[in-house]
Amino acid sequence: MEAKSFGAPDEVRTFDKGRVELVKIGGAVVGRAVLEPGWRWSTSVKPIAKTKSCEAPHFQYHVSGTLKIVMDDGATRECKAGDVSLLPSGHDAWVIGKEPVVIVDFQGMVDYAKSTSGQQAGKRQPAAARAK
Repeated sequence: MEAKSFGAPDEVRTFDKGRVELVKIGGAVVGRAVLEPGWRWSTSVKPIAKTKSCEAPHFQYHVSGTLKIVMDDGATRECKAGDVSLLPSGHDAWVIGKEPVVIVDFQGMVDYAKSTSGQQAGKRQPAAARAK
């Protein structure tokens, strides 16, 4: 049996107006993203990823807030608390309103907010370093 908590993530990546907390369990990586009002992928993460749009596919549960998603082909959707979404590569997204967006992602966070050189924005802190 294995159990992990986002209260003590294995890794945290921070970027403008947001952060991703990662837990590694059962050979998989699950990420919790906390995105503040004003966060937008194309301004907060694109400078790190250096791609036209988000190339990470996502299978995610929306815990709180409202996230507007626009696919490269122009399709749009707003996801709210309680929604489950499956997004292919090729999208932009941003927080709508004044409530932070919290998402638990079961697919797309392994390389999220990492640059092509393997570095990411903000601090990358393993759990052992945060415990000190």
